[in-house]
Amino acid sequence: MQNLSLKYGCNPNQNDASVFMREGELPFTSLNGKPGYINLLDAMNAWQLVRELKEATGLPAAASFKHVSPAGAAVGLPLSDTLSKIYFARKDVSPVAAAYIRARGADRMSSYGDFAALSDICDEDTANFLKGEVSDGIIAPGYTPEALEILKSKRKGSYLILQMDEDYKPRRYEEKDVFGVTFRQDRNEVKIDDSLLNEIVTDNKNLPDSAKRDLLIALITLKYTQSNSVCYAKDGQAIGIGAGQQSRVHCTRLAGNKADLWHLRQTEKVLNLPFKADIKRPNRDNAIDVYLGDEWEDLLKTDAWKEVFTECPAPITREEKRAFLDAVTDVSLGSDAFFPFGDNIERAKKSGVKYVAEAGGSIRDDNVIATANKYNMVMAFTHLRLFHH
Repeated sequence: MQNLSLKYGCNPNQNDASVFMREGELPFTSLNGKPGYINLLDAMNAWQLVRELKEATGLPAAASFKHVSPAGAAVGLPLSDTLSKIYFARKDVSPVAAAYIRARGADRMSSYGDFAALSDICDEDTANFLKGEVSDGIIAPGYTPEALEILKSKRKGSYLILQMDEDYKPRRYEEKDVFGVTFRQDRNEVKIDDSLLNEIVTDNKNLPDSAKRDLLIALITLKYTQSNSVCYAKDGQAIGIGAGQQSRVHCTRLAGNKADLWHLRQTEKVLNLPFKADIKRPNRDNAIDVYLGDEWEDLLKTDAWKEVFTECPAPITREEKRAFLDAVTDVSLGSDAFFPFGDNIERAKKSGVKYVAEAGGSIRDDNVIATANKYNMVMAFTHLRLFHH
């Protein structure tokens, strides 16, 4: 198929919308549902991300995309007892299912209504987890018969299921029309691998393999995130993504706040929140977000808690949260361009960052390096900009 009609464009009033190939066939097949414009933008970007993650790490990879930026990305490492609890998922699942559960769990609020992407064939474990989540669609290189039947039952049979041609090679350049003007450039085919982490500019040069893996995850995730962007990663997954901010330190703060929430969901108070047995997942996720936020009184100091809890839990204090986060370490941080000031490093330290990969090239590199040295961080200059628009 060279041309595919869509439900509508970016907005419902843009009702004449389609995708097409100038040469050859579309590289994906719709097995179920009818795609929209944003669905396919998410699918095409998410597929590239998971394909590169698998190539860089050798592990099955998954992404959770929302509005043309990843809400989460991960590789298929086993789930710990704690992660299975905070992700509300079975622990004994396949690697590809673990990858998606991790990607979805990084920022469950942002992943609501996501587009899922898998580097490997979607199996029954992955489909069963997705069945209970609010999601718009999925792209994968294939599906087991059992997984396909499970997914076809989602959204009253309208769930979008795309199968990607793994052998597809895009043309060398890409084009985009803006206000009737056509922009053209070479595709960003830069390869992200360990060699980008060779130039360590800090006094501490001890970069373990686990940190290299996490920095690669962060950098590849950034390649498909709307710039400016910053990504925190730990234990094989993104844990906080700050996308599309005009100021880099705002990206660092936004992503850091998300990373902090990911860690705080592992506190005893959150793990033991007395949820009602019949609570829906979005309501539960929203309650956790409010409980951990500055507006917790809206939940616990009113009758709102009765809608989600069997009893009113004790709040988690600012001091308790800070003490827990102060013990966090070994977090990796990637940036899609250079850090212009050391304030980004100062904010990163508050979220347990120990390893940093950024482009370098700022006139204040000496200040950024000195700030990293102050906290005994390991920082590599990649000399690589990853801007994505």
